[in-house]
Amino acid sequence: MSETPSSSSLGLWLQRLLAAILLGGQVIVHLLGGKIYRRNTLDQMAVVGPDSLTIALITATFIGAVFTIQVTREFINFGATTAIGGVLALALSRELAPVLTAVVIAGRVGSAFAAEIGTMRVTEQIDALYMLKTDPIDYLVIPRVIACILMLPLLTILSIILGMTGGVLIAVNLYNIPQSVFLDSARNFLGIWDLFTAMIKAAVFGMLIAVIGCSWGLTTSGGAKGVGQSTTTAVVTALLAIFITNFFLSWLMFQGTGSAVL
Repeated sequence: MSETPSSSSLGLWLQRLLAAILLGGQVIVHLLGGKIYRRNTLDQMAVVGPDSLTIALITATFIGAVFTIQVTREFINFGATTAIGGVLALALSRELAPVLTAVVIAGRVGSAFAAEIGTMRVTEQIDALYMLKTDPIDYLVIPRVIACILMLPLLTILSIILGMTGGVLIAVNLYNIPQSVFLDSARNFLGIWDLFTAMIKAAVFGMLIAVIGCSWGLTTSGGAKGVGQSTTTAVVTALLAIFITNFFLSWLMFQGTGSAVL
C-alpha cells in the first residue's frame, strides 16, 4: 500500500520536530560552553527588539483597548467599575502580553530565521561554515536564541505598559472612568509575581521561536520551494508550541484557589 501525501508530510514534520528538540539540547550544551559570537548576537538582538518594537506595541495598545471595551460594559452593569483596571492588568501580564507578543515575533522573526538559514542551507553556505571549521550552532543558532530570550521579556513588559495605556484611553474617554480609579485598581491587583511570570513565559517562548525557526532552516531541502515550505511550517509549529507551552506554564504558575483579586 502506497504512503499517502498527508502521512508522508506528517512523518517529515515529526522528524523535523525531533530534530528541533535535539537542537534545543545542543543549544543548552553550547550555551554552557560559553562560546558566543557577540557581534552576531547584537545584530540579532536589534532584529528581535528594536526592529519589532513598533508592530508589537501597536498590537498591545489595541488589544488593551479592545479588552477594556469588552469588559467595561459588563463590569459597569455589575457595579464593579473599580475592578476594571486590575482585571486588564492581570489579563495582560498573565496571558495577553506574553502570548500575543510571542505570536507577533513568531510571525515576523521566526519566519525570518527559517528563511535565512534555509536559504543558507540550500545554497551550501552551511557546508562552507563547516569547511571554515565554524560550528553553525555557535555562529547562527546561539546568537538568535540569546536575542529572543533577552528581547522578548523586554518587549512583553513594554506591551503591558502600552496595553494599559490603550485601556486607560478607552476607559477615560468612552466610559468616563477617572484615570486615578483605573490605575489604582491596576496597582492593587497586580503583583510582582505577575510581572515575573510574564517575563518567564516570554523567555521560554523566545527560546521556542528561535530553536524552531533555526531548526527548520537547518533541515531545509529542495531549493526555493523548500525554503518557502520551511518558513510556513516553522511559523505554524512555533505557534503550536507557544500555545501548548503556555497551558503548562499557566497550570504550573497559577493552579490552586488563590486569588489576586482578594
